[in-house]
Amino acid sequence: MNQSSASGNSAAGQANNAGYAGDVDATEAWEALQGTPGAALVDVRTKAEWTFVGVPDLSEAGKEPVLVEWQQYPSMALNPGFLEAVAASVPDKSAPIYFLCRSGARSRAAAIALTEAGYQACFNISDGFEGPHDANRHRGAADGWKARGLPWVQG
Repeated sequence: MNQSSASGNSAAGQANNAGYAGDVDATEAWEALQGTPGAALVDVRTKAEWTFVGVPDLSEAGKEPVLVEWQQYPSMALNPGFLEAVAASVPDKSAPIYFLCRSGARSRAAAIALTEAGYQACFNISDGFEGPHDANRHRGAADGWKARGLPWVQG
């Protein structure tokens, strides 16, 4: 897994070939969001997930998450306005952006897309908001934003 400093620069590793700045875990993203004034968190999950599962609470960092669906529920079609919506919220293409989804797949795709659109520091929060399944096939306890005890609120 690649590391991120508070400035949003990733260390060497898979990021060199991945098409985006690299993967960070939820704790690394939270620390960067707190320590880097221009850093942003873009939550790419669906409106249903934000409402019923919860969203990161960035108020301690003096920020709010940018909520833009990567795929639109219920069809799960790609959101045709995704790039424009993120650009409206994060116009600085050099600002570090941390992308979050449930478990790291949609957020990786979003990080790649924004990198291809000219953004220079797009990171994937690889463990997501809920992380992988635990032994009982439940999410939210094994890893991820919630399991690491990072601040969040529910709808």
